[in-house]
Amino acid sequence: MAAVPEIPARCVIWFGQPLAAERTALAAAGWQVRGVATDGAVAIGMRGNDLVVGLLDLRSVAPSHLTHLQAVLDQHRHLRVLAILPAGAAAVHPQWQPLLACCTETFSAPLDVSRLVQRLQELGDEQQLQPPSGAQALIGESPALQVTRAALRKFAPVELPVLITGETGTGKELAAHALHALSSRHARPFLAVNCGAIPAALVQSELFGHERGAFTGAANRRLGLFETASGGTVFLDEIGDLPLDAQTNLLRVLQEGTIERVGSNQPLAVDVRVIAATHVDLEQAVERGQFRRDLFYRLNVLRLPLPALRDRGSDITLLAEHFLASFRQRHVTRARGFSSEALQAMQQFRWPGNVRELLNRVQRAAIVSEAELITVADLELEPEGIEVPQRLLHDVRQAAERDALLRALRQNDFNITACARTMQVSRVTVYRLCRKHQLALPELR
Repeated sequence: MAAVPEIPARCVIWFGQPLAAERTALAAAGWQVRGVATDGAVAIGMRGNDLVVGLLDLRSVAPSHLTHLQAVLDQHRHLRVLAILPAGAAAVHPQWQPLLACCTETFSAPLDVSRLVQRLQELGDEQQLQPPSGAQALIGESPALQVTRAALRKFAPVELPVLITGETGTGKELAAHALHALSSRHARPFLAVNCGAIPAALVQSELFGHERGAFTGAANRRLGLFETASGGTVFLDEIGDLPLDAQTNLLRVLQEGTIERVGSNQPLAVDVRVIAATHVDLEQAVERGQFRRDLFYRLNVLRLPLPALRDRGSDITLLAEHFLASFRQRHVTRARGFSSEALQAMQQFRWPGNVRELLNRVQRAAIVSEAELITVADLELEPEGIEVPQRLLHDVRQAAERDALLRALRQNDFNITACARTMQVSRVTVYRLCRKHQLALPELR
């Protein structure tokens, strides 16, 4: 027999003791009430997919319990909490102030239950996240991100190429989507391609299209990326991996607004905005002769650098909480927040993989966690791994990358195509890695 899917419940975690009439009114509105003791034995139990709001009832909390309640609310900072003040409380008691700082808003006794129910419904609905868009898709409030977001809003309306730079995993494609969404082209196509993932022999055809019979296997005419995106935006990720011959044709697009399909010498006008991204230093690539200088100048009209996650301070916590809330919308998980130790570990970690690594760690932790709060162990951020010097991390990653490349080359008898297939990258990337790690292929063969 197929399992009956569990229906999410709306629950109030009531710190204290609700009156019978209050419990009945909430039940009539579809809210379960779970009373929680406020003494040292306090514990919160929540089902994985429940929508939960906390309610701190200060009408009956003993002063000796306030410190322990504060510790509980500090741990469960993900929980939206309302508070009920005793009747006649003209001023907030000094002992209550730290607790009330954790609360969204307060109600005074005698309690207006209908108003409470309305506010609970609003808070429950707010837990159904709407994905952010535009500049707000770059989540965070750090000064570094505010600068990036301001530049993004300036660049979006301007019909000029944008070069997005930053380390791997900083959200370059997300920034490109935001530029497109805020531009006058937002209703037209946004097409993205990873230049390092296209086989070298197919780059020209993928970007600019081909005519029937242009090469073996070209049975029909094919429109390339630039024609398909006409009127919209083309995002060229990892532009530094683009072969030199394709760089020449891209330069023509930027200078003249025309392309030529493979197998044709007839120029075709295209109307696209080009956004490019790279995690490598293109200036150095130009000096090494791996990237056209004139193309670099054409792309580098407007430059949008993205900050590394380690430079974004409290954004790490905001992003982690957003990723967990988003994961909870799609999957049933008991995890609802992060322990204080986990939050501290995330702030201290260097995040070599940036936002992408944070996303992956949070999703994995949400799956393996056995409690409401994700721990340091769930995130695999044990203390001994937190303080590794950044230079050492860089050296270790470079050595691992070189070893993996050598191993793949040897396994495939130094056949570049087979090696690229094994590593799931393009042949261009294999050659680039060989140059980066100073591996002379003729000598190795």
